[in-house]
Parts: sequence; structure tokens; C-alpha cells
Amino acid sequence: KQFCECLGGRTITIAIENAYLPFNYIDATTGEAGGWDYDAIDEICARINCVPDYQEFAWDGMIIAVSEGHFDLAADGISVTEERSKVVDYSVSYITTDQKILVAKDESEIGSRADLEASYCTVGSMTGTTNYDLSVDVVGEDRIVAFESFAFAVQALMTGDVCAVIMDDVAGQGYQGENADHVDMLPDSLQSDPLGWAFTEGSDLVGPFNEAL
Repeated sequence: KQFCECLGGRTITIAIENAYLPFNYIDATTGEAGGWDYDAIDEICARINCVPDYQEFAWDGMIIAVSEGHFDLAADGISVTEERSKVVDYSVSYITTDQKILVAKDESEIGSRADLEASYCTVGSMTGTTNYDLSVDVVGEDRIVAFESFAFAVQALMTGDVCAVIMDDVAGQGYQGENADHVDMLPDSLQSDPLGWAFTEGSDLVGPFNEAL
């Protein structure tokens, strides 16, 4: 139900990766894009009178692209950090996630952060993420294999090319659900991160989006 004419029907451009379950993804059966970001933003635009224009864009460079005004906002499970807040404005946080360790289903040697720290195996992560930064803290940069997306990192985990992937628990549950016979998520939280949408600095969209949220 629309509760205001805030944005006057204007089109807003949204950078989205389409590779971060369950927030955004391409459905393997239909080939259609979907996920929480789509559902939430569609509903918000219905309420504040805007038209979403989703544009697939790689995570690496997404924050900079928004900061330079190439998109109105980015939707990609983005952790709110002090460093990023220097170049973009955030919505209020819509969820707080815990960073956890994803391991192979038959993994018997890694059951905790301490086990991972003490091992010699490599850890998969995605460049430019808070997950990558945390992975560096846990095992050091020399033991990290960087991937362009978490989908590739999880695939490497299932093929045995890495022994663990550190990622947000919500996304981890998405990958675990898709690969229940192949991966497990350890219960302990390594770090908690609030997530929000990132807007160009000074954007007049932040207020209406926050009101709708």
C-alpha cells in the first residue's frame, strides 16, 4: 500500500550483484533474478512511489560506483563500516549478521576458529568484503584464496581446493541450503556486522527508504 508520493514516480538505479544468496541471485531453474533485496526494494518503491531499475554489477567496485553517482544505491548485503561511510551514506540497518565458518560436510579437523588458526590449509574469501578482512585477522593473508564471488569460494570448498570459507551466516545458510549434502556452518560467531543499503552521499533517497523500512 502506498503511503506517500515522496519520490513522484521517479526511476532509481540499483547496483546489485545477483550472486549473494539469499539477498540476490539468479534462479537456476527460471534464469530470473530474485532475493530479499528485490522483494524489499519492490515493496518500498510501491510505498514511496518510485520505479526500481536493477542493474547487475560486480561487487568489486560497487561502493566506488555508487559514491561517484553511477547508481543511486547498492543492494548487496553490504556491511556498514566506518571506512565505507566516508564515501557513501547508509540506510538504517535492516539486519545484523554473524560472520561464521563454512566447512565441508565431512570436515573433522576444523570445528572452531582456534582449529582454523592452527591449521595450515587455505581459506576462500571474496575480495573487498569485511569477510576478507576478518579472514586476514584469523589466518593471515598468505593463506587466503581470493574469489570474485562467494559462489566461487563455496564451490572451491566443495571441491577441496580450500578448507573453509568465512562469510555472513545469512548468506551461509543460503549456500548451505543449496548444498546441504556438501557443506556445514560452524555455530560460533566470529564477528557481528550490521547490513544496510549504500547511497550516494547526500542522497534524498535515504530518508524515504528509512521511513519505509
